[in-house]
Amino acid sequence: MARAPHRCVLSLLAVLLTLSAAAPQRAPGPPPRTVSAWLPYWAQEAGYREALAHADQLRTVSPFWYETKSATLVGRHPGAGDRRVIDGLRAKGIQVVPTVMEQLAPGALAAVLTSPEQRAAHVKALLAVVRSRAYDGIDLDYETIAPTPQDQYPAVRDGYVALVTDLCEQLHAAHKQCFVTVTPKTRATGRVWDYPKLGAAADRVRVMAYNLHHAEGAPGPVSTPAWYDEILARATAEVPRDKLDMGLPAYGWDWAVGSTPRARHVTALEADALRRKVRAPYALDPDSRTPHFTYQDGGTRRTVWYQDARGTAAHLPVLRKYGVTHTVLWALGFAQPDLWGTLAAG
Repeated sequence: MARAPHRCVLSLLAVLLTLSAAAPQRAPGPPPRTVSAWLPYWAQEAGYREALAHADQLRTVSPFWYETKSATLVGRHPGAGDRRVIDGLRAKGIQVVPTVMEQLAPGALAAVLTSPEQRAAHVKALLAVVRSRAYDGIDLDYETIAPTPQDQYPAVRDGYVALVTDLCEQLHAAHKQCFVTVTPKTRATGRVWDYPKLGAAADRVRVMAYNLHHAEGAPGPVSTPAWYDEILARATAEVPRDKLDMGLPAYGWDWAVGSTPRARHVTALEADALRRKVRAPYALDPDSRTPHFTYQDGGTRRTVWYQDARGTAAHLPVLRKYGVTHTVLWALGFAQPDLWGTLAAG
């Protein structure tokens, strides 16, 4: 038979329960920082000021500072490694994870990825970038492999996984973060990305959910809720949700109607200023839920599609549907101030 608790034990329990009930309840902590953003070097000062102004929302800032030139050479954009920017962001509790991009000739990056010797040399070059400053890791934005031919893409896909896996292992050993930025994977796009293996290796997989209509194509929205639904159905099936960053646009394109030249890039700020200047009414497209307008530029009819806070608010329910809470903005310095309230509301 179990013995009854001793009277002293009962008294002690009573005291502890009383003290626990009387103890002040802690206020809930701040909401998680679910917004990250890229910092373009060509708008660095404005973007840096914006990051400091919204530091309570930002988890990571990725300065767009580095460009791969070859397996062994990683070049620097203007302002790369600016210690004032790095120290200022880190003092606000923001991780600094610079982006390395590339614009190599067709097949050049594929040749690096499919050579074990060149991959090892490239990992070494990337680690040297991380060690060059007080960085919290690195972000790879390698896009020239996306249109790899059908007969070559399995080897290129596997080579990229091997590169990322090796890089991430070495970064993790040094207590650094490892991010990969990828284009969307849908029924018709993104076959070169092995989402499951990249998601297993990297700390974050950033999906650039924009440029549905791009500078070299026909006019139209840079993103739509239906497209987000297709992107996230695949992404959440293959990558852990807590590792996914959904890339959101704060820009658009200005096309000449009926013409073939490359469209002009416009930030959301520039697009709205232009809309006001030409006195075009504000309107959200009912299907894409993005703003657009047309105007006359001399003898040319032009049309602008872009994304702003109201459009973003109409896209975020798709993220909630799939349980994706992390976003990454392209880019700091591009958006109107009201976007930050939209992102805070989630």
